[in-house]
Amino acid sequence: MCGIVGYVGPRPSQDILLAGLARLEYRGYDSAGVAVIDGDGSLGMRKKAGKLAVLRDSLADAPLPDGSTGIGHTRWATHGGPTDVNAHPHLADDDKLALIHNGIIENFSALREELLADGVVFRSETDTEVAAALLGREYAGNGGDLELAFRSVVNRLEGAFTLLAMHQDHPGLVVGARRNSPLVIGLGEGENFLGSDVAAFIEHTRKALAIGQDQIVSITPDAVTVVDFAGTPVQPEPFDVSWDAAAAEKGGWSSFMAKEVAEQPEAVANTIRGRIQDGQVVIPELDGLDELFLGINRVIITACGTASYAALVGKYAIEQWARVAVDVELAHEFRYRDPVIGADTLVVSISQSGETMDTLMAVKYARERGARTLSICNTQGATIPRESDAVVYTHAGPEVAVASTKAFSAQITALLLLGLHMGRVRGAVADASVDVAELAALPEKIASVLEGEQEHVTQLAGWMADTRSVLFLGRHVGYPIALEGALKLKEISYIHAEGFAAGELKHGPIALIEPGQPVFVLVPSPRHSALVHSKVVSNIQEIRARGARVIVIAEVGDAAVLPFADEVIHIPLAGAMFEPLLAVVPLQIFAMALATAKGLDVDQPRNLAKSVTVE
Repeated sequence: MCGIVGYVGPRPSQDILLAGLARLEYRGYDSAGVAVIDGDGSLGMRKKAGKLAVLRDSLADAPLPDGSTGIGHTRWATHGGPTDVNAHPHLADDDKLALIHNGIIENFSALREELLADGVVFRSETDTEVAAALLGREYAGNGGDLELAFRSVVNRLEGAFTLLAMHQDHPGLVVGARRNSPLVIGLGEGENFLGSDVAAFIEHTRKALAIGQDQIVSITPDAVTVVDFAGTPVQPEPFDVSWDAAAAEKGGWSSFMAKEVAEQPEAVANTIRGRIQDGQVVIPELDGLDELFLGINRVIITACGTASYAALVGKYAIEQWARVAVDVELAHEFRYRDPVIGADTLVVSISQSGETMDTLMAVKYARERGARTLSICNTQGATIPRESDAVVYTHAGPEVAVASTKAFSAQITALLLLGLHMGRVRGAVADASVDVAELAALPEKIASVLEGEQEHVTQLAGWMADTRSVLFLGRHVGYPIALEGALKLKEISYIHAEGFAAGELKHGPIALIEPGQPVFVLVPSPRHSALVHSKVVSNIQEIRARGARVIVIAEVGDAAVLPFADEVIHIPLAGAMFEPLLAVVPLQIFAMALATAKGLDVDQPRNLAKSVTVE
């Protein structure tokens, strides 16, 4: 989950590294560090616990010598606490070699014992320093060939890792490797870059190369070479980044989360664009791949966190439109329970980054057992799409805030598209024109929620700043949104929040209701199912009778809820499968406004990082 950046070229590297780290800080922000090799061939390093600003201030007071070769790191701690000494880079070979790392080296303990027996003295508690010491020993033992030493070391490591290293004897060279952890190459003019995400170098180039599993890259100002762990040359896959540096900036917004909430109409529109033809959903990336959807009798959607709640919405949509059974599995549980899957199963994975380790391992497991695989992803060149038979990109643009908003909406949109596409291919939908029209209208309707309810919901959150617990109830497709509303509140406000299926209320959760307990209730439209609507209204009456403070999210014109609600948040009329994309917006605004009222950092909540690239 750490952010890494590397640079070689004619310019001083320190500012390039710091700017890249600033764009990667969402990946980890408990410490940061940089190392550079100056024109005299000396290696300088600085690292500090705390957010990137601490390191930046330290360098402003005492800059490192100018150098045009450098690596930088922002950390999310795994082995060893967030201290100066545990921060990266780590040094070896008499402090002439610097190394940074993202991931977990699972056999570090055995390697550490081997190195201790060899007389190595460790300064940190990290698994990363073990890799640095091992690389330093290999380098010294082979006569000073950094690339050869690097290849020897990575073949001894177990687990998930991205490593970057440089040595002061080789200015103008940075070597990197990846296994089950992200790394991309940025191609410049007379300069080249490495990063755990294209955001690391998007200010300088939009031309990139994707590095595959178990591959090593060496960059100099004028060349990029890639080999596999055995040393065999590899031709990496090129791609152009579809967004620019401005898309990853706040642009005057109070937070990245506020910006990304407001960008949801555009994110949904971009996900839909080019995928509606003649009143039908046709996904160009899936052209010629009808066999993925024919002959299957089961779909499994696997994801983690917010993406798993998008998956739950997708379950309803795919079952309704494609008429095939759908299960939703948490990726970190999927492969450990020996699931029954095979060639008649389609496994759909969802990951904003395309690097979520649990989800990646689930995809690999599915492929090993002969299942068909399709990924929904927001990041070009990511690992999960490359490991899948097909991919549907969401085109939501960069999402920097740790708590997902626009990526979630784009994921649901992609699942709706997938459901309608599958329904057409499988011949299960005779006429989808009404649903396709509903889909096309979503961006405008989301914009109307943002415009019409932002002030109301923000004011409501201000009144509730001291609230210690909030409950969320939903039925049908409202249930996943209740779960997501609770998660958003937990993530950024640090208060107790739980989402429940409304029908479960009397099976236990109603015991939590006491006078003044805030409860958000997502009310489905009576136009779609009068029965389900009446059941939810009955749930509202039950909790209201026990003193709950009821905040209802209901469609415009739903008068039946008015006598029983303390607050009503209105959303536009929409089809049943499309209501989640409207109902979630007020919950996102509420969580953000409540956290802001409590004085919390909504972009970088404690203990969390954006991309979970370790299991």
